[in-house]
Amino acid sequence: MHYKQLTAIIHKEDDMYVSLCPELDIASQGENIEEAKGNLKEAVELFFECASAEEIKQRYYSETYISSMEIVFG
Repeated sequence: MHYKQLTAIIHKEDDMYVSLCPELDIASQGENIEEAKGNLKEAVELFFECASAEEIKQRYYSETYISSMEIVFG
């Protein structure tokens, strides 16, 4: 059994919460933050169960950085 730390980015969209794992570009959603995160975890686990080693290698970004930036607009 392998363990890997992955990122879950969650934002509210209308009345749902959308979750994204940027390392694999897999998304899910839920009615609240915990459900969105749980559904994303399930989707990622299913991906690892079903995907070939080659597909995992192609989709996995080993380095992902989350940062803020300041922009000027308007």
